[in-house]
Amino acid sequence: MSSKVFIATSLDGYIADREGKVDWLNSIPNPDGSDYGFAGFMEGLDALLMGRRTFETVCGFGGVWPYSKPVFVWSSTLQAVPDALQYKVEIVNGSVDSVLDGLHLRGFVRLYVDGGRTIQSFLAEDLIDELIITKIPILLGGGIPLFGVLPGPLQFEHVGTTSFSGGLVQSNYVRKR
Repeated sequence: MSSKVFIATSLDGYIADREGKVDWLNSIPNPDGSDYGFAGFMEGLDALLMGRRTFETVCGFGGVWPYSKPVFVWSSTLQAVPDALQYKVEIVNGSVDSVLDGLHLRGFVRLYVDGGRTIQSFLAEDLIDELIITKIPILLGGGIPLFGVLPGPLQFEHVGTTSFSGGLVQSNYVRKR
């Protein structure tokens, strides 16, 4: 069983601006169309688990649904998904442990965890095994932070950093146990 994060942040550690928008992610030109390692990351996973707000943000992008793996939206308020996503997205709810137990029983053991609150909840329970964080060279000065309060320190080991054009820097960390 493993839970991994692949996310971008501003230099000051925000994943969305003060209005919850992520438009700033496109502020750096990407002339070669790089996916910054995302496709390779996804190859080793069974499914995605994201929070409701992240799901709504992705739905707001329009166009083709970007994920080929099953997507589970962790929400206590979302009642249904758009008709076009009926067989691609499923709503799950309950505690972190109950959601994970349910997914694991169904054979989904290698998860991509996405969304600020979802990531923070998993970190609070010490359930993140790997963090891949891409820093975008912009200071937002406020917004939704990637990290929140934890019950105690969690040590990670740095296993690599890659620099991309436009000043993006991606660092990979694995949980020290």
